[in-house]
Amino acid sequence: MPENASKNFIEEIVEENIASGLIKTPITRFPPEPNGYLHIGHAKAICLDFGIAKEYGGYCNLRMDDTNPTKEDVEYVDSIQEDVRWLGWEWKNLYYASDYYQQIYDWAIHLIREGKAFVCDLSADEIRWHRGTLTEPGKESPYRNRSAEENLDLFERMNKGEFAEGARVLRAKIDMAHPNLNLRDPVIYRIVHTPHHRTGNTWHVYPMYDFAHGQSDAIEGITHSLCTLEFEDHRPLYNWFIENLPVPHKPRQIEFARLNITYTVMSKRKLLQLVKDKHVSGWDDPRMPTICGLRRRGYTPESVREFVAKAGLSKRPQTVDLALLDFCLRQDLEEKATRRMVVLDPLKVVITNFPEETELYEGQNLPSDPARGSRMVPLTREIYIEREDFMENPPKKFFRLYPGGEVRLRYACYITCTEVIKDAEGNITELRATFDPLSRGATTPDNRKVKGTIHWVSATENTPLEVRLYDPLFSKENPDDVEEGKSFLDNLNPESLKVVTAYGENDLAHAQPGERFQFERKGYFCVDKDSRPGAVVINRTTTLRDVWGKRFGDKAE
Repeated sequence: MPENASKNFIEEIVEENIASGLIKTPITRFPPEPNGYLHIGHAKAICLDFGIAKEYGGYCNLRMDDTNPTKEDVEYVDSIQEDVRWLGWEWKNLYYASDYYQQIYDWAIHLIREGKAFVCDLSADEIRWHRGTLTEPGKESPYRNRSAEENLDLFERMNKGEFAEGARVLRAKIDMAHPNLNLRDPVIYRIVHTPHHRTGNTWHVYPMYDFAHGQSDAIEGITHSLCTLEFEDHRPLYNWFIENLPVPHKPRQIEFARLNITYTVMSKRKLLQLVKDKHVSGWDDPRMPTICGLRRRGYTPESVREFVAKAGLSKRPQTVDLALLDFCLRQDLEEKATRRMVVLDPLKVVITNFPEETELYEGQNLPSDPARGSRMVPLTREIYIEREDFMENPPKKFFRLYPGGEVRLRYACYITCTEVIKDAEGNITELRATFDPLSRGATTPDNRKVKGTIHWVSATENTPLEVRLYDPLFSKENPDDVEEGKSFLDNLNPESLKVVTAYGENDLAHAQPGERFQFERKGYFCVDKDSRPGAVVINRTTTLRDVWGKRFGDKAE
């Protein structure tokens, strides 16, 4: 097998560049625009940018692409840094595109003096009309042949704030007949009078992303500018600027497929709509694919990184099953999460022959790791079990509780159902049972076999919990798959959140926000930031196995 058989295509490029002497080590950057919260798609880019640099002994910068003051805010700058660090990465340098405004402005002046840029008075709609189509060439702006002196004067006055927004733009002078529409005299500067979060009112013209991005890479000495596929058609423009400006370094842009996930939308515009229209509680709603939402729900950085690794790197668009993310989480938490018993849908059982006094039974905090210790669980005459663990008329191979049936209470003893109590409407409200005194410790002297083991909680010694049961936000694998006249919002899952009052072991009263548990037989859960003393709120991160896929008619894990 070739040495690089398991390498992805970007690793192969980096290794070739190192072997040829083109570079010593890779220098990369993660350049988000601080106009919103990062989502799991960004996690792929983060892991790639930082991972490539680390793998080959280089480094990665974090650069805020803050070229649009109308949409950017310090709140987003702070959240981006928090998310990158939470994922386990640390940047070499923190930069801002605004750090380079003067240099980028000077390079715009250079293009004007070289006759390669001009001030255009056409409106945005007129520019779009002049651009032409994929099959028809564009039409040159009537302002294209202004003299360098006039362009320099107008551009300087644009920056002084003399003109209204949209009145004029600076365009590169390339080729209005070029087959790539991005090279048909693209706009490189526009007028914006909104104060910038870092530079205030210093500037009234701001570079477009295409003009700022490559030049920022050049200033920082970036060797590999890794971008998603939508920038592939922009690469010729990226290179044109690099070739026509006196930049100190020539970076290389490489594209990869962005990450798409089933039952999820990744569009920042659509995520913003979900927030603004209050379909979710905010950017960190645990149903959102934002990194802060994943963190709040209880996903671990290790599981997200593993998910990105398993999803792989491709040159073609890919959609990954959401079930893979939960699989990675289960693998990570199986050997980490502290075990506790919690009843989500309680049905009271009165053990009629149980002593009046509380008995304590030992339960392991993590069965696979005795070093994690144990806790004592109180068993009382009245307990709660899951309602689904009882059936009055059970089918064959139902090994939980039923009239006359015997089950093992986890850690404790054997009980047998002796009576079913119902209300006037015929609803089961309570069970009566007896226990075998010789089964304490969940074994008997005669080694009697009991097939079913269920979890439980004392009905009189417990901690009430608000548990938020989350399912996917959308009920369709591709939320954008809609009939004419409808939107992705029509595919919202009305059962994506269910709030229940549950009962758990006593020490859960002291659980802290962010603390993760496996609730035995139920799944993985995380304490929410809404928790307060005496009012613990817990989010379900995922079940122990894929159950919602079957509900929506898809293949289970």
